[in-house]
Amino acid sequence: MVLIFIGEMIMQGKILNFRRGKNTQHTDHILIEINDEKYRTKESVAPLFGKKVTYTTVGNKIMSGKIVAAHGNKGVVRAIFEKSLPGESIGQTVEIK
Repeated sequence: MVLIFIGEMIMQGKILNFRRGKNTQHTDHILIEINDEKYRTKESVAPLFGKKVTYTTVGNKIMSGKIVAAHGNKGVVRAIFEKSLPGESIGQTVEIK
């Protein structure tokens, strides 16, 4: 779903999980799946690098981050947030500007 406001393209994505290893979990690194069919390969998400990502908590607090890299070959991106996101954010939507 793509929403357009005043010349600024806003897309939505779904938070899949934190960036994880076998014994570690980085709660400020988030894996995001874009809700648009044209972003389904590693090459297609490259123009999104550097874009701002915002997550709004239940209490209307806005947490922001930035897309930094692709994760895998199926169009999932990795975003780094300024502060760690709460665990309840998994499965919620984010806005990509």
